[in-house]
Amino acid sequence: MKFTLSTDHWLNEAKHVVSPFYDERPDDKDISLLVVHNISLPPGQFGGPYIEQLFMGTLNPNEHPFFNVIHQFRVSAHCLIRRNGSVVQFVPFNKRAWHAGASSFAGRTRCNDYSIGIELEGTDFIAYTQDQYESLAVVTNVLQAAYPQIEDNRITGHQYIAPLRKTDPGLSFHWVKYHKLRK
Repeated sequence: MKFTLSTDHWLNEAKHVVSPFYDERPDDKDISLLVVHNISLPPGQFGGPYIEQLFMGTLNPNEHPFFNVIHQFRVSAHCLIRRNGSVVQFVPFNKRAWHAGASSFAGRTRCNDYSIGIELEGTDFIAYTQDQYESLAVVTNVLQAAYPQIEDNRITGHQYIAPLRKTDPGLSFHWVKYHKLRK
């Protein structure tokens, strides 16, 4: 599997679904953090169109009781990595996706301003797939080559930048495995 980055900050080999939920970064040269998340919709279920619908603002609240709670959220991530390793990109990397919320890394707040957010289709307690780790490793390498301020010590989980609010990617994310695949 190979990914390349276009001059307009999109992965050429990813599926492109442009979310309306992004805006300009305060400084588009300050891309210095990678945040790993997880998401499943409905919670604990994989597959289906619901994550894309959430990030597009088209989630139907009548399709599942949980959707009635979240259908009006204005959220996005730069990418989603599905269980089979396929990648969907919603926001160009040089723009600010709305993935981290109230957050702080190394004493600096507003992580959305300077981070890239990648969602893994999963939960805190179900193991991620080998395909997901492999895609995440390759995408990470591409991003670090394009945005050298994202050093290895600036790759983190949502749970670490919003610890009282978030728990993802959770205990099921194998950080050592992920980092070994990147070498």
